Amino acid sequence: MTAEAPQLAGTEDHPHARLVLGSALASGSPSHAYLFHGPPGTGKRTAARALAAELLAEGEDDADAARTRALHGTHPDLTWVRPTGAHVMRVSDVEGPVVAAAGRTPFESKRRVFVLERVDTMNDEVANRLLKTLEEPPAFVHLILLTDQLGRVLETVVSRCQLVRFDPLPGERIAEMLEEEGVESGRAHAAARLSLGNASRARFLASDEGMALRGEVERLVFDALGAIHMEEPWRGLLQRAEERRDAAESAVDERKRERLEQEPRGRERSALEREFDETAKRDGRRARTEILELGLELAALAFRDLVAASSGADGAVLATDRIADLASAASDRDPVRLRQAAEACEDTRSSLQLNVTEELALSALTFRLRELVGS
Repeated sequence: MTAEAPQLAGTEDHPHARLVLGSALASGSPSHAYLFHGPPGTGKRTAARALAAELLAEGEDDADAARTRALHGTHPDLTWVRPTGAHVMRVSDVEGPVVAAAGRTPFESKRRVFVLERVDTMNDEVANRLLKTLEEPPAFVHLILLTDQLGRVLETVVSRCQLVRFDPLPGERIAEMLEEEGVESGRAHAAARLSLGNASRARFLASDEGMALRGEVERLVFDALGAIHMEEPWRGLLQRAEERRDAAESAVDERKRERLEQEPRGRERSALEREFDETAKRDGRRARTEILELGLELAALAFRDLVAASSGADGAVLATDRIADLASAASDRDPVRLRQAAEACEDTRSSLQLNVTEELALSALTFRLRELVGS
C-alpha cells in the first residue's frame, strides 16, 4: 500500500476510527479482525465497505476497478453477512458463507474480506462456530464485525478483534447535514435531536414518512394525556409498520424481477427465486419491527420531553418543534408518573423482541399510559 493511506469514507467524524484504520492501511499490516462499534447511523457500514475496498484493491493491476466493485458490493472476494433472524444470527449465516468460505483462496484479489453485521445477535453456538476463523484465519482473510451494542457482544468474540469506536454524531452536525440536503431548519433540528446521534434515523425522521410516524406517536401520547380519545390509538403505528414491511418486500421483489429476467429456466432459477422470496420475508419482517420499536422509543422520548418541560429544563427537550402542544396537554401532571409512562413504553418495546402479540402489547400499553398520566 502507499505510505499515506486515504481517509476512509464514514470516518470523517470519528477521530479514533480514522487513526486506527488509516494507520493500518498506511503500514500495510491491517488486522485480521476488526470490531466496529457505536450507535447506529454513525458510518460503520460505510467505513466497513470503504475498508474492504482498500483491502481488495491492494496490489491489483486495476485498483480503481476493484475498489469500485467492492463499494458496489459486486466484488467476488467480498462477502457481506446479515442475520437472517429478526433478532438473532443463525449458525447457517456463518457456517457456509464465512467459516467454510474463509478456507478457500480468493477468486481475484490477494485477500478475502468478510463483513458481519449485528454481531451482538450471535449466541454461543454461532460464536463457537466462528471462533477458530477469528483466532487463526488464513493470511489472506480479513473480518470486519459491526455492532450497535458492544455490551451485548460475547466476550469470546470481542477479545479476538481490534476494536474501532464510532461515537454518536453531535446533534448540530446532523442538523447541518440535513439542512444541506434541503430539510427545513426547524424540522432538521428536531429530527437531529430525536435521532440521538444516529444520522440515518435523523434522515428518516425528517422525511414525510418519518413525520407521519411521529404524528401517529403523538396520537398515542395525546390519548394517554386525555387530550383526545381513540378506541385504538396504537392502530396507526401498526399501519405504518405494515406499510414499511410492504415497501421492503416490494424492493426485494423488484430486484428479483430484474435478476430473473436474465436467468434461464431450470433448477438454479428456482433456487434463486426461493432465495429472493426468503429475503423479502426477512427484510419485510425486520422493517416492520424497526418501525414499531422506533415508534415506541419516540413515545418514551415524548414523555421524557414532558418531564424536562415541566421541570423548566427546556434545553433538554428533544422534539423542539412539538413540545409546546404536548406541554399544554400535560400541564399539572406528576413528573414521576410521566417518567413511569416513558418506562412503560420502553418495556413494551423490549417485549416485542420476545414475539409477544403486538396488538395485545400495544393495547395493554394504552391502558397503562391512561392510568399513569390521564387527566
